[in-house]
Formats: sequence, structure tokens, C-alpha cells
Amino acid sequence: QVQLVESGGGLVQAGGSLRLSCAASGRTFVINTMGWYRQAPGKQRELVATITRSGSTNYSDSAKGRFTISGDNAKNTMYLQMNSLKPEDTAVYYCNARGTWVYWGQGTQVTVSS
Repeated sequence: QVQLVESGGGLVQAGGSLRLSCAASGRTFVINTMGWYRQAPGKQRELVATITRSGSTNYSDSAKGRFTISGDNAKNTMYLQMNSLKPEDTAVYYCNARGTWVYWGQGTQVTVSS
């Protein structure tokens, strides 16, 4: 099993920044890709960004140029640096890990005020 714990969410004004963290524990050696997803009220969960164990990254169109995903393999921690935040970025952000199975964190709320 893999456990994921997110932190770093909160309330920020439009144009501001936040950094989310996701700490993984347990059988972390089975993980080959981690990512961030988000779900706004009334909408489906959507991909924000992913990163592989080797460091390859992928971003949604809405995240490109504003968000940066990174990882620290030694600490089993993944980050999402979010800059130039917009009200439409308001959502619950979920950490995701994929290996043989798919694991999800409990989510952290990000609210961007206009």
C-alpha cells in the first residue's frame, strides 16, 4: 500500500502563488508516476500535471506556463508550485500515484479570490 498526504492548500488572491506538497509513504518503490489532479464544484476531476520517477513532466493546457511540478525522490515528496493563480483554479487538489495500482490522497482545498 501507498499513503499520500497533501498539504499547502489555502486561500490566496488572484495573481498570488501557492506550493502544494504530497508526501508518499509505504511501498513507494512501486510508484512510477505521480501527479496532481483537481476537482472544482460541479465538475469532473481533471489532470493538472504529472511527473515520472525519471523526471519527465506533463501539464494540462491550463497549467502550462503557470504551474511547475517537481519531485524529491529521496524524500518521497512531490510538489506543485502554482503561480499567477486565477479564480478558476479554485478546486480541491488531489495527489495521485501510479504503479501496479492507483493511489489517491485526501485532497487539499485551493481557493483563489478575485
